[in-house]
Formats: sequence, structure tokens, C-alpha cells
Amino acid sequence: MVYAFKEESAFRQELLLLCILAPIGLALPISDLEKMVLIASLVLVLVVELLNSSVEAAIDRISFEHHDLSKRAKDYGSAAVMLALLIALLFWVVICWPLVAKLP
Repeated sequence: MVYAFKEESAFRQELLLLCILAPIGLALPISDLEKMVLIASLVLVLVVELLNSSVEAAIDRISFEHHDLSKRAKDYGSAAVMLALLIALLFWVVICWPLVAKLP
């Protein structure tokens, strides 16, 4: 994780997102299960980002030449990160929307 923090800007951005949103999630007046879901969705983004970075590193280790299969593998990894981010967003919206709706 230290290497990912040093070398991967996307990982640092997503870790920053976790560091900002996790305390907010813990402070919300929601159930412990909902708090866990909010934080777990952010951790899921980090896990998928690490997997994506590992795929990219392995492909780059093999060759820097353009190859359709290499591009496809990298695109799949990026799509997985995007889906993880969308899942996290969906959980945060669904859980937090009732709180926002109650505001005066």
C-alpha cells in the first residue's frame, strides 16, 4: 500500500476521498450497519484500484508496445474502478438522501 501511495495518483485521490468521507459517515445519525456500508464501499474502491494497478504493472512489465489485448485489459481494469466508484456513490446517495430530505 505504501508503494501504491507513492506511485499511483488515483490511489492517493481515492484514499483522500476515504479520509474525508469516512469521518462524515461515522458522524451521520444512521445505523451502524449503514455506516459500515458507507465506509466499506469506499474501501472497495481502494481494493479495485489496487487490482487495476497490479494489472497495469504486469502488462507494462511484459511490454510497453501497443497491443490490443493489453489495451483491453487496462480498459477493463479502469472500468472496474469506475463501477466501484459508482457503487460507492449509489450507497452514499441512497443512505444519505433521507437525511438531506429532512433538512429544513
